[in-house]
This record gives sequence, structure tokens and C-alpha cells, in this order.
Amino acid sequence: MNGPVRVLLADDQQLIRTALRMVMADLDDLEVVGEAGTGAEAVRLTAQLAPDVVVMDIRMPGMDGIEATRRITTDPSAGAASARVVVLTTFDDDEYVYGALRAGASGFLVKDMALDDLIGAVRVVAAGDALIAPSVTRRLIHDFASSRPGPARVQRELTGITEREREVLTLVGSGFSNTEIAAELCISVATAKTYLTRLFTKLDARDRVQLVILAYEAGLVSVG
Repeated sequence: MNGPVRVLLADDQQLIRTALRMVMADLDDLEVVGEAGTGAEAVRLTAQLAPDVVVMDIRMPGMDGIEATRRITTDPSAGAASARVVVLTTFDDDEYVYGALRAGASGFLVKDMALDDLIGAVRVVAAGDALIAPSVTRRLIHDFASSRPGPARVQRELTGITEREREVLTLVGSGFSNTEIAAELCISVATAKTYLTRLFTKLDARDRVQLVILAYEAGLVSVG
């Protein structure tokens, strides 16, 4: 990526936006290009400003962050070609997690994380990976996956992958990093990344988060 990562801040709390903007102002690799106080404004500004990453609050007046995320990641006119979304939530927002991930969020973080961790997450997502806060990931995805049996459509999609790719997908669904996958399967990190790239293509997955969801829905990773 040439130049700093262009960031749009979407949160109805001015204090949150100000804190993030002040921290990013001192960094050479991040640039805040706009701020939105509602979901609808976030969608409009994403189309207008073409940010690389949108930091999106879930609970906002009018259009919420889930719907705004869905529009940004699926509607070409709203920035689907480039913009990636990092969703901000609180631990009490459990019921929104699955909806936000399915809407295309590439990151899922909690607001009480340290600012440095939030900044790091923006960098990770901008680089093309996905990130879910440790306090959110396993329990919440387990809860939502257990309440939604994997549909036949997902099972059919998985018939097109190799046994090794299935192993990699299982490890992704278990929360393994690329380095951990490589160590577990006795392959190089570069090879692990190659398998992930193939999975993205074969399963039509936008990013690592969607691979996690597919692994759970397909029953590759046990719930509970």
C-alpha cells in the first residue's frame, strides 16, 4: 500500500472519535480522512472519501453499524472494492457479533481495549488480514454457531477443497494464526498462506473471518 492507511471513524460518541483521531494524528502510517456519527453517514462518506479502513461502532442512531457494514462491503457504489471494516462493540453486544461478521466485518474489537491495540488492529485489517478480539472470538462464535446448524449450501461448498485445505480451514476455525498452522502441519508459513489464498478463492470468502464462520457452520470445529 502506497502512503498512509486512510481511516474513516464511525461512532456516535464524539469522545471515542476524538481519542482515536488524536492518537492516529501522531502516526505516519495512518490518516483519518473523515468522521461519521451515524451508519448512514458512514456509508455516504465511505463512497465519497474511499477510505482503506472504516472503524465502525455497532450501536448508532438510525442505520446501525451492522447494516452500514453490509452496505459498505457488498455495494460497489459504497466502497466494496476496497474499504474494510473494523467493528467496535462492548461485551454486552453479543447478539450483534454474528450479524456483523456475516455482514463482512474484517475485525471485531471491544471498546475497552487499549488504544495501541485498536491501532494495531487497523493496521492488521488494512494489510488484508482479519482480527477478532480475544474476549470476543471463541465464546461468541461458538454461541452463534451452535444456534445455527450448518446449511447444506455450506456443506456443498466444502466438497471442492482438498483434504489438506480442509485441515487448514479447521485450524483457522480453531483460532490458529498462520505461524501456528505452519507449525501444526509441519509446513512453511508461506505455504500456509498459499492454502489460505486457495480457500478464499474456492469458498468465495472475503477474509479470514468468513473462513472461521464457514469452519464452524460446516462442523469442522466442534462447538462448546
